[in-house]
Amino acid sequence: MTKPIELFFWPTPNGYKITIMLEELGAPYEVKYINIGKGEQFAPEFLNIAPNNRMPAIIDPDGPGGEQISVFESGAILQYLGRKYGKFYPAEERARVQVDEWLFWQMGGLGPMAGQAHHFRQYAPEKIEYGIDRYTNEVNRLYGVMNKRLAEHEFLAGDYSIADMACIGWVRPYENQGQNLEDFPHLKRWFDAVLARPAVQRGIEVGKEERARQANLAEDREAQKILFGQRAR
Repeated sequence: MTKPIELFFWPTPNGYKITIMLEELGAPYEVKYINIGKGEQFAPEFLNIAPNNRMPAIIDPDGPGGEQISVFESGAILQYLGRKYGKFYPAEERARVQVDEWLFWQMGGLGPMAGQAHHFRQYAPEKIEYGIDRYTNEVNRLYGVMNKRLAEHEFLAGDYSIADMACIGWVRPYENQGQNLEDFPHLKRWFDAVLARPAVQRGIEVGKEERARQANLAEDREAQKILFGQRAR
């Protein structure tokens, strides 16, 4: 029996990408929590796996050629798992290009911009109107891009794929981003359909108790220093 994949994880939108994918695949995995509010992502042993100090990351004991491999960056992990299991990441090149387009759209746009909206709306010690407006408006624009795409496609790349898994965790906290899904009916239809999937529901339950034990990040100044005040080491 193959050893489980080790998943280095904390319950965030990026972390959920991988728990959802693993649940969709039915692949055995073992969660190893990396408490980012306590700085565990800077431990030397974790940096050997994820040199960017960010979770998620995985160790697959049954990697290419049967040899162990580690993978960091959530998009790279999704692609790796899609290729390994031959699911949710099509082998046909034209179909794969569509998945890659929307996966990288999330990695370069939706995730970073929504993250900045969260920061300026919830965590910044001073309420800076320019920052709030800048990122709230950009998330609104990105929601509009999704809404137009989903008016003509059931899922972002046509069939359900790793692109949808990458995006759903970032749309879940839409209220914290200053958005109203009622303004985006096709996005809302997609949102409800993806969240109704049992594997998605299981994926976003992972780590719920761990997160509940943590202080509210909006009030935890020490955790904010760790998360938002890092410079090169």
